[in-house]
Amino acid sequence: MCVHIAIPEPTSNDSAYNQRSLPQYFFALHAAGAKPILVPLHERQDRVARLLAGVQGVLLPGGRFDVDPQRYGEDPIPECGETDPARTAADELLLQDAFNLRKPILGICMGTQSLNVWRNGSLIQDLKTNVNHRPGREVAEAHPVRIEPGSRLSGLLLRGEREEPKVNSSHHQAIRVPGDNLLVTAISPGDGVIEAVELDSAEHFVVAVQWHPERTYADNAFSRAIFGAFVQAAVVWQPRQIEG
Repeated sequence: MCVHIAIPEPTSNDSAYNQRSLPQYFFALHAAGAKPILVPLHERQDRVARLLAGVQGVLLPGGRFDVDPQRYGEDPIPECGETDPARTAADELLLQDAFNLRKPILGICMGTQSLNVWRNGSLIQDLKTNVNHRPGREVAEAHPVRIEPGSRLSGLLLRGEREEPKVNSSHHQAIRVPGDNLLVTAISPGDGVIEAVELDSAEHFVVAVQWHPERTYADNAFSRAIFGAFVQAAVVWQPRQIEG
C-alpha cells in the first residue's frame, strides 16, 4: 500500500529554497514507500482540508525562517530571524488534523520547533554554545547526538550501534522547554541542546528531530530507519474514532 504524506512548502516566499530542499524530502518519502502530497502555503484552508482527508501522515520540513517568539510569550531578540506566517498557519492546520486523528507526524529542524511551540513549548532564540550547530548542508556529520534508551529513536539504531550517532546540523534555534507530553529523546552531549522529542504515547507516532535525515537518506542507515518507521506508522494508521 502506498500511503500519502502531507508536506507543506518549506517557505512562502523563497522559491529557490523550496526548489533546493523539497526534492530531498520527496526522494526519502518515495524511497520509503510513500507518496508526498505538497501543501501550497497560499492555498485556501478548505482546499487544504480536502487534501488532508486523503493523507495518512504529516511531515513538517525545515525552513529558512524562524518561529515567531511571540507565539511562546517572548519578544524577538536581534539574532532572531524573520518569520513566515503562511508556513505557521499551514503547520497549525496540519498539526491539528494529525492530532485529532492521530496521524503519524515526523518533524525536521524548523518543523520540530514548530511542533514544540504548537504544543505550548518554547525555544532558544539563538544558540551560543561550544558546539557548532549550523555548519550547513555540506557537512554530513556535524556532531553526535545522545539517544535516550527505550525511545522510538533508540529502537531505530542498528543492532550494536552506539547510542551517540553523528548527525548533520543547520540551525541556530532549538527547544528550550518541551511542549505538552513531548519527551526529550536526544540531546547534543557537548552542550545539552535538545536534538529530538517524541510524543509520550505508544499509540500515536510523533517523532521530531533537529537534524536533517532527508539529506543523508542515501548514505545513512539511521536516516533511512527514521523515514521507514514514519512511513510504516502511516501504513498501519487507522482513523481515530471520535466519540459522539
